[in-house]
Parts: sequence; C-alpha cells; structure tokens
Amino acid sequence: MPDLSVTYMGLKLRNPVIAASSSLSKSLDGVKRLADTGVGAIVLKSMFEEQIMAETEQVASHAQSAWHSEAMEYVQNMGMDLGPRDYLRVIEEAKKAVDTPIIASLNCFSTRWWADYAKKLEVAGADAIELNVSFVISDPRVGCSQVEDQYVSILEKVNDRVELPVAMKIGPMFSSPANIAYRLAGSGAAALVLFNRYYRFDIDLDKMGLVAGNPFSTPDELHLPLRWIGLLAGRIDCDMSATTGIHDWPDAVKMILVGATTVQVCSALYREGLGRATQIIDGISNWMKEKNYPSLEDLCGKLSQLRSADPDRFERLQYIKTFVGIE
Repeated sequence: MPDLSVTYMGLKLRNPVIAASSSLSKSLDGVKRLADTGVGAIVLKSMFEEQIMAETEQVASHAQSAWHSEAMEYVQNMGMDLGPRDYLRVIEEAKKAVDTPIIASLNCFSTRWWADYAKKLEVAGADAIELNVSFVISDPRVGCSQVEDQYVSILEKVNDRVELPVAMKIGPMFSSPANIAYRLAGSGAAALVLFNRYYRFDIDLDKMGLVAGNPFSTPDELHLPLRWIGLLAGRIDCDMSATTGIHDWPDAVKMILVGATTVQVCSALYREGLGRATQIIDGISNWMKEKNYPSLEDLCGKLSQLRSADPDRFERLQYIKTFVGIE
C-alpha cells in the first residue's frame, strides 16, 4: 500500500487528513472518536478569549460597559461550560488516551492573552498550536499594513514564549495574500492554514434582525484555497494545510497536488458522520495505488504553479478563457 505518512510542522503524521477545530473535538470523548477514524492529527476546538475573560472574572466589567446583558450571560455560561482549566485538562487527558498528535487552537482578539495562554497550552502537553486569527476591521481609518503588522506581532509574541511549532490559520481577505503569507513564514510560522471560514450572518425578514448564516462549507468553496496554495507552494518557507471545502477524497488529493502538506476536514464530518474521515484516507490511498504513487512526497506540489508547465492557468489567462470564451 502507498505510504501516506507526512511530516507537518515537524510532527510525524500517519496520513495527511486532519480533523479541523470544531465542537467535535471539544471533549475527551470527541477526541477519542476522531482518533478512531484514523486521522493523522486532531485540532481541538478553539479556546476563545471570551472564555478566558469569563473564567478570570474580567468579562464582567467589560461586558457591563460594552455588551447587552444577554450577551454577557451567554459568554459567562460559555466559560463555565468549557473554561481554560477544562480545556487544559482535555489536552492532558487526550495525550494519555490517544497516540494521535493533538494540536491546540487559540482565538483571541486582544494582544494580552495570546502568548500567556499559548504557554499554558504547551505546558498541558499539546504537540503544536494553531492560532485562529480572524480580525474583522470595520474602521476605515485602519490601513492594511496595520492589520498585517498585528498578525505578525501575534505570531512573534507567541513564538517568543513557546517552543512548540505554531501554525497561523488566516482568512483570504488581504490586499496581498501572498505577501502576508511570506511575512508570516519569515516570522516563524511552522505552517499556514488556508483559509479560515469567517462567521457568516443572514437577515430574518420576518423578525427584522440578524441571524446566523450557514456554518458549513460546501465543495464549491474548495477553489479559493486550491488556487492560493497552488500559487504559494515552493515560494514560502513553511508547510501549508488546506481547509474549507474539502468534503471527499478527490478534494484532498487536489489540495495535495497543488502543494498542501495536509488537509483539514470539518463540515463533511458533520454532514456525513465521522466515518467520512476514514473514507477520505482510504480514497487517497486507493487513488495513489491506482496511479502508482508510492508516497505522498511523489505528488505533493506536482501541480503547483511553480512546477507547472503552464503557470498562466493560475492567473490571467484562465480568467480570460472562462469569461470571454477564448479557446
């Protein structure tokens, strides 16, 4: 059988399929069930700054001045459900219960917590840390360089405090995704996770209010990370993990072909059940056997722009062919 093993952020994984951060991995039981599917690694549900603040009782003063009372109550209850101490306990117990690498995830919005809690995650025994960075900047006076500098600063502060490999999970909404990827790789990111799927909302016309949008990705969302990983492969000095839109094994193979070291699966596990992860792993293996690829190393990046005989297909030429009809 083909060798599916891969090295991601210095971690030896049995295969490139990773269970992405979600509520499926928020408990020890969830981690065990995901490990039973055979995934190469598991990213725990993100620990949010609001949970940290709730547990440290600093949420109250902030909420009283800035939040609606119902929002304050919700966040406090969220912290009680799974606060930082519980989160750290899940890491400790998971490391004893499964032999699958455990990647902790951290999501903050102010600079004060990133480094301190990243250190706590390291002490608890996490194998790596994924920084889930998602700023929505609505102030038109804030320039793109200020936002990008903040991403780099967060990474550098965390790397100064921990010895674990650190991944940056970012969204595509940059004026130059290639440049921020280059800067983060140069600032010590062991991997980039492309792309973060931001919170989406909708409007309830009957109630005349905001409601949550569909939280799950669709296979059509594959194309954005597919393109950018293909453009960046070989041009930045770190691993890349593909996420968003990966629902079956062909999606995973495509991502690996353009240069992804690993693929992260989430929505497909909710829609199809945890067994979908095993199906994706088996599908990759069967396809490689059929195509006579003995290892992932033989196909990773094979169709990236840097190694392509027709690099223009990644950029302008394909756009013209699609929308103008030039053959």
